[in-house]
Amino acid sequence: MPETPKFRRVLIKVSGEGLMGGREYGLDGTTVARIAREIGTVVELGVQVCVVIGGGNIFRGISGASAGMERTSADYMGMLATVINALAMQNALERIGLSTRVQSAIPMAMVCEAYIRRRAIRHMEKGRIVIFGAGTGNPFFTTDTAAALRAVEMNCDLLIKATQVDGVYSADPRKVKDAMRYERLTFMDVLANDLQVMDATAIALCRENNLPILVFNLHEEGAFAKVVAGEGRFTIIEEGK
Repeated sequence: MPETPKFRRVLIKVSGEGLMGGREYGLDGTTVARIAREIGTVVELGVQVCVVIGGGNIFRGISGASAGMERTSADYMGMLATVINALAMQNALERIGLSTRVQSAIPMAMVCEAYIRRRAIRHMEKGRIVIFGAGTGNPFFTTDTAAALRAVEMNCDLLIKATQVDGVYSADPRKVKDAMRYERLTFMDVLANDLQVMDATAIALCRENNLPILVFNLHEEGAFAKVVAGEGRFTIIEEGK
């Protein structure tokens, strides 16, 4: 078990693709359940956790737009996909005894709560995991930007980006054999070198609010608990000293 966590409240951003497991699209129940257990381990350490999940495993707005669909409509469809994923994660977390709330930026009262900042903070203070769906509620913004926005609004100590690799690389290490891995970066390093870890809007928002970003491998067993204790393999992105 990792040592005492270094952070009081964190937001973890999980891509929709991270929920697919070995599938080509959709949700893999085993993968969702494993991620839920990882989140549960961190909650047991006394850390307050909120979650933003992408929707690319179901529908990606920008792909719909490139196929000829009007961009605004495509983005709203993508936002609805994130709510499907949020409800799936809620179910997986509650099956292992964790208390959760889903809040959507697009109100849908029959399904979940509408996003209310003060209520979300209160849920976390009571030990509940809050899952934010529907991105920012606006087209033309990614779920990376939604994650940065919610992390700032929730007064989080850290934004954690769960990816398919163990940090930030100069290129995709699954495609480029000699890609360089970074241990530590500044926000300006990411922007100046166009490192594809999060979109520029999300990076700029974190920079303006001095919110560190930690990038780690979603698929390594126990990695989430390790990184909140400052252990394991990860890349940290923060303001330059």
